[in-house]
Amino acid sequence: MIPRLKDQYDKSIVENLMKKFSLKNKLMVPKVLKVVLNMGLGADANDKKIIQNCIEDISLISGQKPVVTRFKKSISNFKTRKGSTAGVKVTLRKKKMYEFIDRLVNIALPRIKDFRGLSSKGFDNHGNFSFGVKEHIIFPEINFDKVDRIRGMDITIVTNGRDKKVTLALLQEMNFPFIKDRKVN
Repeated sequence: MIPRLKDQYDKSIVENLMKKFSLKNKLMVPKVLKVVLNMGLGADANDKKIIQNCIEDISLISGQKPVVTRFKKSISNFKTRKGSTAGVKVTLRKKKMYEFIDRLVNIALPRIKDFRGLSSKGFDNHGNFSFGVKEHIIFPEINFDKVDRIRGMDITIVTNGRDKKVTLALLQEMNFPFIKDRKVN
């Protein structure tokens, strides 16, 4: 079964972006390549039970098992040791990616307390968008009673858009709630 957002992308978003940017070919329209979810553990990285809880939470949110990330080198100021656990991450592609974006935009983001919209400062020069979520419990898959501690997570949406303006238009077509005041350079 085709995810709802993928179907919407194929039928209407591609046509809207072709008209907006006067593109001649459908292949020139930007698309989302992957979504990366990252949860850093900080001081809790040494506790195996906490790592297991984070793995279970990210698995519920994303629908696939995350990878445990490790530090590449020791830095004394950050109290990190080479090879010790840094956090967990998962990369979503294809159907799971579209299903996650749909749940994120329509269910999770509106559940954030005092949410006014996403800042458009999260774009890099290659057309990717990154933002952080302070509470991972905004996702309905997480049972609030079983959570030992509320953790934040970073979400990166990787696109093949050539610049910030094109990527912003793509994400706005996908109903991402951006703050209206700011302009993207």
